[in-house]
Amino acid sequence: MHNKVVTMAARSLRELGATTLRFNFRGVGESSGSFDHGNGERDDLLAITTWVREQRPDDDLWLAGFSFGAYVSLRSAAEIQPDALISIAPPVGRWEFEKIVLPTCPWLVIQGDEDEVVDPQAVYAWIDSLKQKPELVRMHGTSHFFHRKLVDLRGALQHSVKSWLPAA
Repeated sequence: MHNKVVTMAARSLRELGATTLRFNFRGVGESSGSFDHGNGERDDLLAITTWVREQRPDDDLWLAGFSFGAYVSLRSAAEIQPDALISIAPPVGRWEFEKIVLPTCPWLVIQGDEDEVVDPQAVYAWIDSLKQKPELVRMHGTSHFFHRKLVDLRGALQHSVKSWLPAA
């Protein structure tokens, strides 16, 4: 929740007028529970999105996730049916992406081409294999944690999703 990539993504969306909510998966920070390999974390996301929809029933719901959070949000998208999905450095090759039901909403993937945690080529090959491809932003010279590239991440994210916003 306090990771600089997650914080910058939330700030970028707020600057566009979105209301954002960040949360920790079970076992992270002060949250209770323990790591559950994506299963319990999926339940965490479902609980949060249910609560958000109860609190703000007329608002669009976008999901944004970084790394493991990108995997959990993508894995949950078929059930949640978000209005948009943002996947930052999705950990293709580290988690099972082959059986995920792809979202039908607008979908953005942002991937650094010098990612030392997620193999960028695995992400690009996976996207190439999809029938429905997301919009892909390849960030040159960018590591997994977007060191010295957070402003570029902000610009890429805002530029890519601006067209998804309702007309003013």
